[in-house]
Amino acid sequence: LPWDRMSIDNMDLSHAAKVLDKDHYGLEKVKERILEFLAVRSLTGKGESPIICLVGPPGTGKTSIAKSIAKALDKENVRICLGGVRDEAEIRGHRRTYVGAMPGRLIAGLKKAKVKNPLMLLDEIDKVSSDYKGDTSSALLEVLDPEQNTSFHDNYLDIDYDLSNVMFIATANSLSNVHPALIDRMEVIEVSGYIEQEKVQIAKRHLLPKQIKEHGLKKSDISIDKLFSTIINNYTRESGVRQLDKVIAKLIRHRAVEIVKEQEFKKSIKESDLKSILGLPTAQHDRQLSQDHVGVVCGLAWTQVGGEILFVEAASAKGEGKLNLTGNLGDVMKESATLAYEYIKTNAEVLGIEPEKASKQDLYIHVPEGATPKDGPSAGVTMFTAMLSVLKGIKVKSNVAMTGEITLRGTVLPVGGIKEKILAAKRASISEIILSEANRKDIEEIQSEYLEGLTFHYVENMGEIPPLAFATQQNHE
Repeated sequence: LPWDRMSIDNMDLSHAAKVLDKDHYGLEKVKERILEFLAVRSLTGKGESPIICLVGPPGTGKTSIAKSIAKALDKENVRICLGGVRDEAEIRGHRRTYVGAMPGRLIAGLKKAKVKNPLMLLDEIDKVSSDYKGDTSSALLEVLDPEQNTSFHDNYLDIDYDLSNVMFIATANSLSNVHPALIDRMEVIEVSGYIEQEKVQIAKRHLLPKQIKEHGLKKSDISIDKLFSTIINNYTRESGVRQLDKVIAKLIRHRAVEIVKEQEFKKSIKESDLKSILGLPTAQHDRQLSQDHVGVVCGLAWTQVGGEILFVEAASAKGEGKLNLTGNLGDVMKESATLAYEYIKTNAEVLGIEPEKASKQDLYIHVPEGATPKDGPSAGVTMFTAMLSVLKGIKVKSNVAMTGEITLRGTVLPVGGIKEKILAAKRASISEIILSEANRKDIEEIQSEYLEGLTFHYVENMGEIPPLAFATQQNHE
């Protein structure tokens, strides 16, 4: 093991910034944190290695930025994939009394790196599982605590090893499955999805040159720069750029066939050629409605693969005041619908509905894509608006989307995942968003280019929503 062998970090800030910018477009927070680390290290000569956790949807460059950081600092790098690891001995090692005993993955990684200060990437830290052999995520607590990892005890070595020089970078798609004590020990940096303009730049600077090189073509063989926006909007539906990479590869393979068959072709592929090469555009669910409807409201949802828009549909019929819910909804979402309905019945007169009408109408709420499980409190305002629209017979604006949790006293509470939800709204060409007043701080933290073309309405009470969401206050019955 490298007990005393260390590599010398490259302390040149401008070199590090150049390498990071060359390899990745965007990801400003991550780059900023690495430059801070370098600045502190060059001033103090030591400085604790940071324990960073990059959280974001798949395909946003979390794993590859870690490799770029290692390159920028001239560090050795080791990748440890924790997806599906469920045996505690994978982290802490086996005792040597057992047949086939081995050291844990961390010690094995250090042996491979041959230095005691490599960059160690703990990939997919949210996919760690537990079984009867012990809790793996709890075994990581000692590794990822700067106060404790100076004397990490591996069962195979049976002697303490100093891990404080190792620079740990963890990646996760979501923190919901990560041990709370583990989150507390790490510095969480959100890596959110990319807007269309960023994807175009990433495709132009990184994906296209990479695929041309991998497929043995020359730059002069193909030109698709003008098609990136069309491809992004019609053939990909994602927060990252993985699908975009596959589509570009498909176009290049098509050109490779033409070259090998010695067919005649023009350098640039036209938009009209996309249908024959890639097939019909993939169905776009994430588009705003073409016109205003009664009882159909656009909500904003957060998923592990980024933000999405979600339609809530409502209908009513004469009955006994029952509420029927369909669309594979989770318990929290069902409770939001019940809350909204009870609030409307309790405050019918204030909301401009005859109390008898509210209690003698059966309401039906459906959230499309019935096979997809949906849960969470953020659809509360959407459910409320859909029900109110049906009971009053007023159309809802098609260009408005909303998100927020509701309470029985009519307060609109803040929700999370705001940046991802805004990206989803932009993809769907939504122009107005209704949010809780408490989410205003989240909007102020987002860079201005993400917010172009969007108008935000902040509400504190459910009564403020109808004038903002309804197309007109006249009755359409």
